[in-house]
Amino acid sequence: MDETTVEKLESVYTKYIELDGNAISILQDIQAELDYIPEEAVHWISQKTGIAASMFFGIVTFYTQFYMKPRGANIVTACCGTVCHVKGSHRIITRINDELKLRNDEDTTRDGLFTVEKVNCIGACSIAPVVVINQKVHGKMSPEKMAKQLKSCKDKKSE
Repeated sequence: MDETTVEKLESVYTKYIELDGNAISILQDIQAELDYIPEEAVHWISQKTGIAASMFFGIVTFYTQFYMKPRGANIVTACCGTVCHVKGSHRIITRINDELKLRNDEDTTRDGLFTVEKVNCIGACSIAPVVVINQKVHGKMSPEKMAKQLKSCKDKKSE
């Protein structure tokens, strides 16, 4: 790990000691500092705290709020719930992957501009199909509308 990362982890560890934190709060702080939780950070903090790395990995893999890979500048969350599926979410997801040139096993673009997530239900069935882009809900989405939204995000990046 580089020196800057170690310094950030040291500050997380110091906060943990001062506030008598717990494993979840440590992971939240690491992610706040680094934008994700690298595997080597888990091993580093495990060694410092005496908490088994398996405990940290169990938490990270259980809770969806934690990420072990860097995420894109734009987060696109596509609902795959029953109503959205029936109303064509699979076509929207296909369009997203095509526009962003993502393969089936990829969720973040190589340029780091987008991360695509698929969730079981967003809870906005009345406006299905639904996509959330950077925490803004877009209902009654279509593949064409999705392409325009992605272009808008790309255009904002180039400004």
